[in-house]
Amino acid sequence: MIFRRIYHDGLAQASYLLACESTRLAIIVDPVRDVAPYLAAAELEDVRIAFVTETHLHADFLSGADALASRTGAALLLSGEGDDPAAGTRRSRAGVDTLRHGDSVAVGTVRLETRFTPGHTPEHLSFMVTDEAIGPVPVGLLTGDFLFAGDVGRPDLLERAVGIEGSMRGSAAELYRSLQTLRTLPEFLQIWPGHGAGSACGKALGAVPQTTLGYELRSNWAFQIRDEPAFIEEVLRDQPDPPAYFARMKSLNASEVPPMPTPAQRTDDALRRAARDGALLVDMRAAKEFLAEHAAGSISIPFGRSFLHWVGSLLDPERDLVLITPDDSRREAGVVARDLALIGFDRVLGALGPADLETLSARGTASIPVTSAGDIAPGRRGATIVDVRTAAEWNAGHIPGAVNVPLARLPARLDALRDVGPLVVHCQGGARSVIASSVLRAAGIMDVHDAEGGYPAWQRSTAVDAESSS
Repeated sequence: MIFRRIYHDGLAQASYLLACESTRLAIIVDPVRDVAPYLAAAELEDVRIAFVTETHLHADFLSGADALASRTGAALLLSGEGDDPAAGTRRSRAGVDTLRHGDSVAVGTVRLETRFTPGHTPEHLSFMVTDEAIGPVPVGLLTGDFLFAGDVGRPDLLERAVGIEGSMRGSAAELYRSLQTLRTLPEFLQIWPGHGAGSACGKALGAVPQTTLGYELRSNWAFQIRDEPAFIEEVLRDQPDPPAYFARMKSLNASEVPPMPTPAQRTDDALRRAARDGALLVDMRAAKEFLAEHAAGSISIPFGRSFLHWVGSLLDPERDLVLITPDDSRREAGVVARDLALIGFDRVLGALGPADLETLSARGTASIPVTSAGDIAPGRRGATIVDVRTAAEWNAGHIPGAVNVPLARLPARLDALRDVGPLVVHCQGGARSVIASSVLRAAGIMDVHDAEGGYPAWQRSTAVDAESSS
């Protein structure tokens, strides 16, 4: 068996290529919108993509399954299970063959057996993989967003991201029952999950690329709970806010994913004009550089592992975007534009370097004042302290008198933060507070200070104060 994991760091998402060495036939599992990596992998392995499939209807990225099947002539295989209307729309489209629990897909001597594992979504499938050229014993399980290293798929997205009221407790119960079906499987099975650390499809995913069922049975918190009501409470507790783009991704994946956009070809002068005419500036430089100087009205989202998450959570995909890169070479701009297209941000006009800051806004450049941890004591200077950490972080400890507005919810809470006096924004380590400060400033809330060092710095400051006064 030929086996390749094709991983996208920005999405923390894993696709898989499995192929038969003798027939040179391959299947691709869970491809993203940009099909180029799968075509390249197939060419490298000298195999023909005969099947394309998905574990479920994705909400965290645009699917490339239809495009890849069309490009290669492969059969498109999707779940025929569950009662989710969006998944029903998806499988009703022309050219789709459905899979149900117990069905097998033969890719030469590689066999994938379908297992119905609902919970994360109502139609979710996992695939038991057997390399029959070696023997009849299965080697692993492709678990999609059902089982991860150290965690399980979240069951609340239908309700919290898509708006299907009252669905998450029932989904959590389904997830619990699906997990119990794994207890009878061989513990030596490799577990190949659909996401790694950083994905918003779970609470605390492990960073290792694969695991084993035996290890997860002993270490994964979800298998340690043998009571269904207790599991439901725990799996729903402290789930982070789903990014705003999840509902749009699911809708597009159910109906029709547009083709990948053609890379923009605009001159620097054209980009400067677009910025001054209303295109949104996304500043990818380090937070400290943004605080010191930035184009007025721009949004700070430093380039890194969380870049796509925060763009999808905070920005409008219908607006034109101009990127501001960390240096004037703009080497990564094309890669960033392709990555943004994976979550439906197709209106990236191009990129400019930091040397252009003065020319990008009619208001010139600006800076955001930084406040030390000692200056965010409750009530000092009449400021409102805005804590943009998650609810789970807030519940673990927070500054008395602060207001909790998780960063993912900030666009919906802007009006509530107007006219409440100066705002001092903090998070845990300092990254999210700069993003939040830029969003507030871009919305016209100008009296904003960033709290350097975040909550831990405040804790250290109060500890020193307490020690000196004792």
